[in-house]
Amino acid sequence: MRKLLCAAALIAAGSGHAQPAPARLDAAAAQAIIQGCVSHSTARNQSHGIAVVDTGGHIVAALRMAGGYGIMDFAIAKARAAAAWGFSTVGMQEAVHGTPGFANAPYVVTVPGGVPVFSADGRTRIGAVGVSGEAPADDAACAEAGIAAAGLRAAPAPR
Repeated sequence: MRKLLCAAALIAAGSGHAQPAPARLDAAAAQAIIQGCVSHSTARNQSHGIAVVDTGGHIVAALRMAGGYGIMDFAIAKARAAAAWGFSTVGMQEAVHGTPGFANAPYVVTVPGGVPVFSADGRTRIGAVGVSGEAPADDAACAEAGIAAAGLRAAPAPR
């Protein structure tokens, strides 16, 4: 089996064709999101806690640039909320006004900074990012910048 996998990898590497992006959030993509968030944050003299999760809400990568105890917990909560519902925590903030009881549903966070992650083509939701530590609008902007820097999308492609 190992030889077969190695042979397939060599054939794919030598084919000259670009390989499609994986339909899951791997460690390399998660690290690219983190690095994009860090670049965005440091350019603005900000500091964030950043959590990247898969669609099941499991942490793939995380970084606390600085800040207090609760920053990472809040970043993780925002990421898990966006992963569970498939839309941003900004959208959750808006949804509680029109949907009675939504604020009490599991994994609902009504503070901006949780953003879903879609594949580069926007067809597949592969995870989410949660950012905390600055003003909510800055947290959301940082998450979106990290996703874009990784070559991924923060929203599905239009159908």
